[in-house]
Amino acid sequence: MRHRKRTAKLGRTGEHRNAMLANLVCSLIKHKRVTTTLAKAKAARPVAEKMVTLGKSGTIHARRLAAARLRHQSRTLHRSKVEREAWRSNQDVVRILFEELAPSFQERRGGYTRIVKLGQRQGDAAQRAILEWVDFTAPAPEPAAAEPETKAAEAAK
Repeated sequence: MRHRKRTAKLGRTGEHRNAMLANLVCSLIKHKRVTTTLAKAKAARPVAEKMVTLGKSGTIHARRLAAARLRHQSRTLHRSKVEREAWRSNQDVVRILFEELAPSFQERRGGYTRIVKLGQRQGDAAQRAILEWVDFTAPAPEPAAAEPETKAAEAAK
């Protein structure tokens, strides 16, 4: 019986589920917004919020706990210093979590993520959702009409 069991199994083994949620939260940290199914978003939300809580403490122990939970490779070998710095600035999710995300939520006591429901997926009618940070604002779409006009103007020249 599953009485009082909060974890959604999502049709996976425990190890597979933990790896999937870690990958989902890493993508959320990197890209600030993830589109997934509603069930996966609801399962990933507590993991993401706990990572921000760890990030707010900022200790070495918290960094190690976050790296272990996110299954993040803390050090990788790169051929040059430029490659290493590029990886650190773009791919190092623990650094992004502790140096960028957590300070922005320092005054907030919880509720760091939001789930926005979308329609159903075409293939299997699964309910889709967007999992994003509360302070995330989507970039405004660039005007698409200006681009064809410039191409037409260049072709006329």
